[in-house]
Amino acid sequence: MGFFQAIVYGIVQGIAEWLPISSTAHLRVVPALLGWPDPGAAFTAVIQLGTLLAVLIYFRNDLGKALMAWVRSIGDPAQRRTVEGKMGWAIFFGTLPIVICGLLFQHDIKGSLRSLNVVAVMLIVVGIVMLIAERFGKQRRGIEDVTVKDGIIVGLWQAVALIPGASRSGSTISGSLFSGFDRGTAARFSFLLSVPSIFAAGLKELWEIRHDIAGPMLGPIVVATIVSFIVGYASIAWLIGYLQRRSTGIFVAYRIALGILLLALISAGKLDPNAGIAPEVPSVSTTR
Repeated sequence: MGFFQAIVYGIVQGIAEWLPISSTAHLRVVPALLGWPDPGAAFTAVIQLGTLLAVLIYFRNDLGKALMAWVRSIGDPAQRRTVEGKMGWAIFFGTLPIVICGLLFQHDIKGSLRSLNVVAVMLIVVGIVMLIAERFGKQRRGIEDVTVKDGIIVGLWQAVALIPGASRSGSTISGSLFSGFDRGTAARFSFLLSVPSIFAAGLKELWEIRHDIAGPMLGPIVVATIVSFIVGYASIAWLIGYLQRRSTGIFVAYRIALGILLLALISAGKLDPNAGIAPEVPSVSTTR
């Protein structure tokens, strides 16, 4: 992988990680259309550390308060009833589904599910789910209303994001809207909930490919990660502001249009659904 490719992948990751359009889908589609090899689920998980750093900095106050309340609540049950304590436990229990499913289906996640057929279908399906959530979600609850039950429910939605093309933010924002949260809170909760699983997946993949990145891949991975951090931070700020004023309709339209285009190209023989996919050593990934 050259540095130009690394920059492109970093930009794609930074934009698509937080917008509800699926970073995994775009990291599969872009190289397939340009004739580049699939960067792979491991590479994707590692450069997610850049977008993770972006969300850690952007939500540092929220995350710090939730973490401290969670730690204190272990010895002081009263802390579990505070807003921060409830958020901490919601994130804890909400992370379990994606970890369990990631371990159970790790071979498929890094293999057959990366087919562009799967990506295209999931772009459309989750786009329709987002449309339904936007239409029927009551949007009356705020961040102070988050409970452990919400964490579990939205955490199950997050597990759907293991399927390439689904989108972590798309699935969790939809789950939050179905639970009655307003759009701004849904996006905020989605970002906070993503932190533990992205961190765990990124470190695990980084450890497993440590020997490979010690050589020629080190430079491109570092560049892609830095670029994904910069672009990812801007994406978070933009999306939070956007969803406070407007619906997710533009993302729904984009997802469905891209999914249909991919299926049309595959059906016409213009695009190989398995283009560029290289065999990898199976491991856990929580990419979207």
